[in-house]
Amino acid sequence: MHVVMFGDQHVESSGGAQVSMRLQRRFLERAGHTVTIVAPRLHARRIDDPAYLDLPSVPITPDREYAMTVPGRRTDRRLDIAMTGRPPVDVVHVQADFWGAVIGHRFARRHGLPVVHTMHNRVDVGIEATAPFPTLVLRVLNVWAGRMLGPVHRRRIAPSSEDRAEMLRPPDDSPTQIAPRGRDGWAYLRMLAEGADAVTAPSSHFAHRLEQHGVFPRVDVVWNGIDDEILDAALDRARVETQHPSRPRFVWVGRMSPEKRLLPFLRAVIESKVAADIEIIGGGGQLRAARRIVEAVTAPTGVEFAGRLPYAETLRRIGAADAVVQTSIGFETQGMTVFEAASLGTPAVVCDPDIAAELSSGYWAVADASTAALARALVDAAADIVDGASPRPDAAVAEAFRQSSRTAAMLAVYDRAISLSRGRRTAGGS
Repeated sequence: MHVVMFGDQHVESSGGAQVSMRLQRRFLERAGHTVTIVAPRLHARRIDDPAYLDLPSVPITPDREYAMTVPGRRTDRRLDIAMTGRPPVDVVHVQADFWGAVIGHRFARRHGLPVVHTMHNRVDVGIEATAPFPTLVLRVLNVWAGRMLGPVHRRRIAPSSEDRAEMLRPPDDSPTQIAPRGRDGWAYLRMLAEGADAVTAPSSHFAHRLEQHGVFPRVDVVWNGIDDEILDAALDRARVETQHPSRPRFVWVGRMSPEKRLLPFLRAVIESKVAADIEIIGGGGQLRAARRIVEAVTAPTGVEFAGRLPYAETLRRIGAADAVVQTSIGFETQGMTVFEAASLGTPAVVCDPDIAAELSSGYWAVADASTAALARALVDAAADIVDGASPRPDAAVAEAFRQSSRTAAMLAVYDRAISLSRGRRTAGGS
């Protein structure tokens, strides 16, 4: 099978979706399949990999980590020409929300290919957190996408009972009706899903929201996973390196942007006056502001900015920490870091109640979105860590989170999408 994936950002840039796509590619290839990943060219550094089909792009962040490719006929032609030397495509897997999604759906429609669309982002929450006049931005986004995609064939076919067995959701959930077009984030996601044969989400809570808002009748839940070998190695190191530090060690991992709530976290750290070590892993536009907050205050807490780290090293540090801190609320569609932590046996301080429910155990819940509530949770977590009373993550998460099992689940979705597409073509030709 030849799978062509489309992303908004190059998979070698920072981000949970990019990490997931890299893993998906590796395990699909290990299973004997061919993968091509189409994304904007990365400007921050040079990447040479035959599996990457880089489209012309313009950088959109000062650090040149993220870029944009403008959809349209010129991009369509470039993409079609670049694909001529590659094997015939069996399925298109769109894992994008903006330009990558439009480019991917246009490519699939031009060539009559089945589409699986993975919804990685809460578009409405992300735009509200990062853009001025978010309501206007969403209206413009809906109009733009409507013009770029044009009329798209509606592919509303619910999966069979066997397919539903693959979903991590109570069996009494019922599909919702297709909602009318609108101008908000859900309307935008509905528009993208109209061109899909299957839609997946990386968590039960996001899948349920997508169904509630009429994005797709039945959304498959396929977690973003963790590399089996890296997980095993990290678990082995954790067993060897287990120790009892004199001070609790917390780790925060993510992109430094408003929706991730790094700055409120640092303010909570200062307010808590907790005697602990804090490690911040990642980069982004709020790095300077984060450093200013820390440098302006003398506190018993030590804060270290580690910058961007290789994936394996990030996992090692998560495994060596006493707790991971998850701070975004309503934005994450899965919350990769806390699942990685749970797989390694590291508990988490969790601000988002949906993510906490997905974990089921092994966390300290933050009562609300206030700085004071997060500060109290940090104090409670530090006390439990010192007393040896930390909550334990569910051991079953480690097995369910392995990429090998996630790839098997996604291959089943691919097969169903291909069958639906063939059925449509047969019906159309009769």
